[in-house]
Amino acid sequence: MGLIGGLGDSLASILKVFAGFWSDKSGKRKPFVFFGYILSSICKIFLAFSTVWQHILVLRPSERIGKGIRTAPRDAIIADSSINQRGKAFGLHRAMDTAGAIGGSSLAFLLFYFLGFSYKSIFLLAGLIGVVAFVPLSWVKEKRREPKKSLSLRIGLKGLSRPLRWFILIATLFSLANFNYMFFLLRVKEAFPDPKISIAFPILFYIWFNIIYSLFSLPAGMISDRIGRKFLLILGYFLFGVTCFGFIWGRSWGHFLILFGLYGLVYALVDGQQRALVSDLSKKELRGTALGTFHTCIALANLPDGLIAGYLWQYIHPSTVFFYGAGMGFLAAGLFIVLNLKGVFNSAKK
Repeated sequence: MGLIGGLGDSLASILKVFAGFWSDKSGKRKPFVFFGYILSSICKIFLAFSTVWQHILVLRPSERIGKGIRTAPRDAIIADSSINQRGKAFGLHRAMDTAGAIGGSSLAFLLFYFLGFSYKSIFLLAGLIGVVAFVPLSWVKEKRREPKKSLSLRIGLKGLSRPLRWFILIATLFSLANFNYMFFLLRVKEAFPDPKISIAFPILFYIWFNIIYSLFSLPAGMISDRIGRKFLLILGYFLFGVTCFGFIWGRSWGHFLILFGLYGLVYALVDGQQRALVSDLSKKELRGTALGTFHTCIALANLPDGLIAGYLWQYIHPSTVFFYGAGMGFLAAGLFIVLNLKGVFNSAKK
């Protein structure tokens, strides 16, 4: 599982910066988005017919490659189409994306737990639903842009502004704390020894997390357009630290209901606003490269943060994972505050 997951995330993260750069150079974004989605959908369909782990070793990373190809060009389309309302646009995107996660998780749970569907049938259905996504994609109109044949990746990366580089560093630092949600679900499983409850509660709390994430993503984006992104991001980083501290002592379903709600609020405050701020701090002609660089740095940081969290959980104590997450969250918030007071981000929205 570690090999399959790590390989998929690594390939996807490396490709994000290249896909963003190629979309800037070619002047086109939609073909990258289309190819990325169709590759992921095809791989999901083939997952239904896999019989040995080696099949998954090829298909899962290939599915993640599709994500790596589409993410930066797709975010660039959103940024190019919403100059004065980027927070709202990215908030809407995260809300809709997460609403899909709620529906997909709930449907998979109902099909498997109550209707007795096999994994094969569920993966096949997921792949077919993914193909349907190409219907609205065909209506997307991107702004016409001239190809930049003289642009090289090296020049593109050098063209990133100093404030943008500082922010990518802060976001990467936060990503080192933002370990996989599975550790939060393991905490729930550990707290409830009853076999049936230990399976049901993590799924239900994961759905609850996504509900809060989806509900607050759009309002958070609209607020950031009015008062600025920086305050919401600092609040989100700090709130993540508070949430991690809560998981150290949380033991009842009521505690976890509050904590997973806070966790969803953190994502609503941080995820869309990070993308919007990167767009604010980047040059229009290098927006795909900037977003690709941002996504690549975030994803590369997710590899060691998972290993660190796993080591702390297994070899020291599960609580140390959340102490680590809290400390890094507070550190990212503190660094952002210091740099902001020094005027590093004055070119961005308040």
